[in-house]
Amino acid sequence: MRHLPLALGLALLLGCASDGGRSKNEVIAHTLATTVQVVAERPDGASRSGSAVVLGEGSDGRKLMLTADHVLAPEAEQRLAVHFPGGQRRADAVLLARDSDVDLSLLAVAGPGDAGVRLQEEAFLGDEVWVVAFPWGRHRTVVKGVVSQIAAYDEENREVAAIGGPIQLIDASVSYGMSGGGVFDARTGDLLGIVRGYRTAQLSVEGSDARPLQVPLAGETTVVSAAQIACFLAANGFADVISGGGSGAPRC
Repeated sequence: MRHLPLALGLALLLGCASDGGRSKNEVIAHTLATTVQVVAERPDGASRSGSAVVLGEGSDGRKLMLTADHVLAPEAEQRLAVHFPGGQRRADAVLLARDSDVDLSLLAVAGPGDAGVRLQEEAFLGDEVWVVAFPWGRHRTVVKGVVSQIAAYDEENREVAAIGGPIQLIDASVSYGMSGGGVFDARTGDLLGIVRGYRTAQLSVEGSDARPLQVPLAGETTVVSAAQIACFLAANGFADVISGGGSGAPRC
C-alpha cells in the first residue's frame, strides 16, 4: 500500500489508455490530423465552406476525402479546395463521386497527406464521441457528445429496439461549417460517421418584420453513419479504401 500514491501519480501523468490502446490525447491528435476544411468557390465570388475527413490513399496515390454533399450544392461550376491542418497547405480537389440522397461526396487531392481513418460501423447508445470540424469556416474545433440514436431495422425494414448499431443522431452541438466533420469514437478514434446537419428552431421578435433566425438545437445533430459511408464507397468502386469497421464487404 506504501507505493499506491506513486502508482496513481504515474497513471495520471501518462493518461489512461483507451480500449484501443490509445490515450485520450492520442485519440484527439489522430482526429485532428485527419480533419480538413473544404471550400467551394464560385465564379461570381460566392463560396461555401465545410469540413471533411481524410479516408486514406486511393489506388492512384491521391488522398481521398469525404464530406457532406450539401456543402457542394447546388451543382454548378466551382473550384474545390482543401485546407490542411495548420493552414500551411492548400490543394485543389477533384470531385470523384456524390450521392445527394445519402448526402456524401468523395474528393481527391494530389500530393502527400496524413494517414486516413478506420471505419467503425457499430456503436452503442451512450458511447462518447468527438466531433472535429470548422464551425463558421474558422478554427478547427473539437466537441464532445454521446450517441443518442442508432439505426436498427429488421428484415422488413421496420425499426427495432436495440442499443447498438449504426449511429444516426448524437447530442453534440454543431453549427454552420461543421457539415462533413468526422464523428469519432472517443475510445479508439475510429470514424463512426460524418456530420450531416442539425435541427433548428425559428427565433423571431414579436412585432418585427425581420426574417426569423434559424437557431441550432443543442443535442440534435444528424449523422451519416460509417455503414452508409462503406456502402457509398463500395457502390462507387472505392471499396479498397474501406478499413476496419465491419469485416468483409459492407451490408448494403
